[in-house]
Amino acid sequence: MNRITRITRITVTTLAVTGLALGLGACSEAADEAAKQVDKAVNEKYEVTYEVTGKNVDSIGFHGGEGDGMEPKIETVEKPTLPWKKTVTLRGIMPPAVMPAAADLTGAEVTCKITYKGEVIKEESAEGLATAGGCVAVSPIAD
Repeated sequence: MNRITRITRITVTTLAVTGLALGLGACSEAADEAAKQVDKAVNEKYEVTYEVTGKNVDSIGFHGGEGDGMEPKIETVEKPTLPWKKTVTLRGIMPPAVMPAAADLTGAEVTCKITYKGEVIKEESAEGLATAGGCVAVSPIAD
């Protein structure tokens, strides 16, 4: 092997190793930044307001802020007075959710709404002999 070929191979190999090291460093920095964003999102608190209107609503379940993002504790109000409204503080990726349930032979009507910073982020309506479901939104800080 001649001297120029050997120098060329050494130079190419050195450049490749240097490029790989710099690339991995950049990936590591991006991964570190992503981890910081997740940590911030998990610990950041936010407020939402739940509203339920209609008639013949038997109960309202909602995420009130207890539990964790993947398994929020559901709080329940039995025989609520309508219109019903509650502001709660949630944390991180915990989804805001309000779930009214109604069953009545004369017909039930239910509308639920979730508001974040004055903007409605989810609204649903249902009617019939029995209604259940409600509003579930993505955490506004997880976007």
